[in-house]
Amino acid sequence: MIDPSASLGSNVFVGRHAVIESGVTIGDNVTIGYGAIIRAGTTIENGVSVGDLTVLGKKPTGNKKKAVKPPSNLPPLVIGEGASIGCNCVIYLGVSLGADVLVGDLASIREFVSIGESTIVGRSAVVEPHTVIGRFVTIQTSCYITSNMLIEDDVFIGPCCSTSNDKYMGSGREAHQGPIIRRGAKIGNNATLLPGIRIGERAVVGAGAVITRDVPPDSTYVGNPGRPLTR
Repeated sequence: MIDPSASLGSNVFVGRHAVIESGVTIGDNVTIGYGAIIRAGTTIENGVSVGDLTVLGKKPTGNKKKAVKPPSNLPPLVIGEGASIGCNCVIYLGVSLGADVLVGDLASIREFVSIGESTIVGRSAVVEPHTVIGRFVTIQTSCYITSNMLIEDDVFIGPCCSTSNDKYMGSGREAHQGPIIRRGAKIGNNATLLPGIRIGERAVVGAGAVITRDVPPDSTYVGNPGRPLTR
C-alpha cells in the first residue's frame, strides 16, 4: 500500500505487502523490503536499502509508570544516502541517520538519536533516546546504548557492552546521564559503563570490565571495579 501523497524517485523497488504512509519521500535507487512499514513523513535519501519487516518512523508510547513521557510531536525520521537498514529493525521518529550508516537486523533506535556518517549499529543492538553517536563508530552485536549518552567519532564498542544512566535506579533523585565516550576510545566485549562516567580519548576498556569512575585519555582499564592496567 502506497499513499498517493508519497513521493518515490526513480528505480525504487517496493516489496510485496510493504506500507508507505502519507508524506513519505523516497529518493532514487532505493530498495524497500517485503512487509516493511514506512510511517508518515519519513525521508529516505538515494541508494538506501531497507530490509524485510522493518518499521521506520515509529511513534513512541508510554504508560503511567514511565518517568519520561514521550513528546506528542516529533520531527520526521531522516535516513541518509546509501544507508543500509537490516530486517526486523525498528527506528523511531526524531532519528537522523547519516550517509552510509549500517544498521544490523533486529536493531532498535529510539527517538532523538543522531548517528553520523559510516557508523555501524550491530545486530540486536539498542540505542535509547537523546543519544548522539558520531562518525565511523562501530557498535557491535547486542550492545545496549542507554539514553542521554554521547559517543564521539571513531569509537569501537565490542559485543554485549552495557551502559546505564540512572545512578539511583528508578528513584527519580537525579537527572539521567549516560556515559560519555570520547574520540577513538575502544570498549571490550561485555564491558559495563556506569552512569555519567567519561572514557577519555583513545582509552581502552578491557573485556568484562565494570567502569565506575572516569577513564583518562590513552589509558587502559580492566577488572571489576575497573582499574588501570599495570605493565
